[in-house]
Amino acid sequence: MLALALTGMLSASVHSVQAEDLLDIYNEAYLRDPVVLQAKANRDRAVAAIDEATAALLPQLNLTGSLNYTRINPAGDTSSYNNRAAAGGIDLSQAIWRHSSWVNRDIATKTAAQQELVYADALQQLIIRVSTAYFNVLNALDTVTFAKANQAALKRQLDEATRRFHVGLIAETDQLEAQAAYDLATAQVITAENNLINSYEEIRKLIGRQVTELNALDEARFSPMPVVRSISQVVAEAEQNNLNLQANIISRDIAKDQITLAQTGHEPTLDLVGSVQMANNNYSVDSPSLQDGSSNNASVGVALNFPLFSGGAVSSQVEQAQHNYVAASEALELVHRTMISDANNNYNNVQAAISSVIAYQQTERSAQSALEATQAGYEVGTRTISDVLDATQQLYSAKQSLSAARFNYIMSRLQLLYTQGTLSLDEIEAVNRGLKRTATSAPTISHANGQGAFTPAANSSNNADGSNGADGSNGANSNN
Repeated sequence: MLALALTGMLSASVHSVQAEDLLDIYNEAYLRDPVVLQAKANRDRAVAAIDEATAALLPQLNLTGSLNYTRINPAGDTSSYNNRAAAGGIDLSQAIWRHSSWVNRDIATKTAAQQELVYADALQQLIIRVSTAYFNVLNALDTVTFAKANQAALKRQLDEATRRFHVGLIAETDQLEAQAAYDLATAQVITAENNLINSYEEIRKLIGRQVTELNALDEARFSPMPVVRSISQVVAEAEQNNLNLQANIISRDIAKDQITLAQTGHEPTLDLVGSVQMANNNYSVDSPSLQDGSSNNASVGVALNFPLFSGGAVSSQVEQAQHNYVAASEALELVHRTMISDANNNYNNVQAAISSVIAYQQTERSAQSALEATQAGYEVGTRTISDVLDATQQLYSAKQSLSAARFNYIMSRLQLLYTQGTLSLDEIEAVNRGLKRTATSAPTISHANGQGAFTPAANSSNNADGSNGADGSNGANSNN
């Protein structure tokens, strides 16, 4: 099992107002996430079941005893009398040949190994779920920031258009276009704020409490790296290490053992049996026919059981087990095909995300230059208000797309490592080193003026004025 243990025990400081990072959330989720705890309990139960299966192969020793008091009333004039009888013994049995017991032990051992893999896979999935929830919050924060910046820019355009309309410099249609653009931006802010609230709830689901502040992404340290292995090497490594695939291989093997177990219903069993019995009788009268005293008996032998006919039940069980094996084999094939598809998809997603980051960086620069040129043209009358509004919206759309591309790269990288079966705590620690200590505050809702708004305003890893802040995490850059 991959070593995905805690790097440090949680303390009360986790619940303080200090900003929490990705590793903080993971460490707490490791202790509190129901999915992981359920997988751990299933693993422990399967390990304990090995002892139960082994017990059937070991000697069985039973102590028996009885104490009876009997009053006897003979027919006729004979006086009644009493009898106190005590008996005790020890019974021993030892399986000499019980094929089913050995098969059951093999099944229990394989089940424990399978549940160990399932638990390890749950820990890897926890990294994915925590990272997804964390970066969804940061992405939602960026969306709110850009939506508000776009709204503020369009508000300035609306104010300027209104002023020009009142002095007769532009037509009323230009002022109405600016108003419509601003109203749309306001609606987008409300939607973004609601999405942000929902994204925080995903973290609450993982750790069972509300998060107050999160560290943001450091763009300055973001440096996406391509996958150094070929896709065939990635697939080969996934076939060797993917935990879900390995668990399903064991499931198929267990299904095959279930066929053997069902077939043992036709086989004989042979047990060594022995017993030591002691008895004592004590009568209340003296009589030649009634003798007080003790007796001791010991016996040893073998017991053979050979099933001849069970009404077809064993044959039915064998047939069911055979069908179950076919189903397990097909399930394994599906997992194998899905794993290959996921490996190819995630490999391509990483490469595409790198290209997207580069492309959106250029798009942002171009959109900024285009907006400045459009605003200058509007001032001299060569461009319209519609051109300015479109250029403004394109700029903030480019900023949002760039932000999403960075997060997409990180998650695609982690997903690829998960598919390969090599995702470990080292990766989340590396990603965590790419976060800024500047905190992003959790939202609260205010309904002033009939509009939902967060207080304080969402802080993000990107600067709304177009300057670059933190660009991402170089922690997801470990070579594959």
